Amino acid sequence: MPNSESSIIRDLSESGARLRTEFFEANLDLISEVSKTIAVRLVQGGKVLFCGNGGSAADCQHLAAEFVSRFQMERPPLPALALTTDTSVLTALGNDYGFEEIFSRQVKGLGGEGDVVIGISTSGRSANVIRALETAGEIGAYRIGLTGSRSGDIVEHSEAVFPVPSETTALIQEVHIALGHAICRMVDYYLFEAVDELQKEL
Repeated sequence: MPNSESSIIRDLSESGARLRTEFFEANLDLISEVSKTIAVRLVQGGKVLFCGNGGSAADCQHLAAEFVSRFQMERPPLPALALTTDTSVLTALGNDYGFEEIFSRQVKGLGGEGDVVIGISTSGRSANVIRALETAGEIGAYRIGLTGSRSGDIVEHSEAVFPVPSETTALIQEVHIALGHAICRMVDYYLFEAVDELQKEL
């Protein structure tokens, strides 16, 4: 393989690895805190709702599947829903209310006070994700924002925000899915391995 081609691949790999390490070292405590909050909400009868666009929509579906199916351990299914999958709902809402409302109307109709709403936007400025988080705040749901270094309005509408320190969309998305996996692992930990610790929060 020519040096230029191998350099491109190596640079992408090394950049992603450095960014992931930097991000996780900076957010260890927040990841644990957020995961514990999600576990508490699930025990109390809540569910997790995900929303995002494009590649982030795919991440929503991926992570919802990890909750409903399983992550690494055998355990009961956990209630989670990607608000990105029902084309009839999405097109009806887009047609009748506009693209900015495709997630917020679902949050209002399907969400409740004990739920968790996770909005994913690499720019932090996706209007439909922001509206979903605004609506989640109105109904009393716990709001988590995943974004990039620019953060944007998502910060103002989330109780917990995870800004990845990069402006490269592909690298931000790599870290977002790794973060999602870490949250899945820690939610399982609190629900099924550290039960005594979780009981203190109930």
